[in-house]
Amino acid sequence: MPAKSLSDLSDKMREIDIAMLMTRTDGGAIAGRPMSNNGDVEYDGDSYYFTMSDARMVADIEADPNVSLAFQGDDMFMVAVQGKGEIVRDKAAFEDHWNPDLDDWFEDGVDTEGLVMIKVSAERVHYWDGEENGEVKL
Repeated sequence: MPAKSLSDLSDKMREIDIAMLMTRTDGGAIAGRPMSNNGDVEYDGDSYYFTMSDARMVADIEADPNVSLAFQGDDMFMVAVQGKGEIVRDKAAFEDHWNPDLDDWFEDGVDTEGLVMIKVSAERVHYWDGEENGEVKL
């Protein structure tokens, strides 16, 4: 089975904007929701997503940091990420991952009251690229 590197995957993931972020709820169910990469697609094993502090996924991650991400690109390219989620409340970190398109969702930019950033640090990345598939462990 051919093996792609994390760099190879990053090149292909660059065109994928939306990921499904899955968390475990307090009742044990798996909850998923679409999240935008916000143009922050230089994938090195960490992914960043902005949301509001009162979002259900924030409470889910604070209770259980085990999360997964699912990406689907063109030509049967798919990626599943298992990792740890972390809630970031540091404005300087927001600025490192902000882009102007986010102003459409958060009108006060990084100063939006209640804004948080979710950082997902991958531990395992499984990919399917047509008939090829493999895994990268971080």
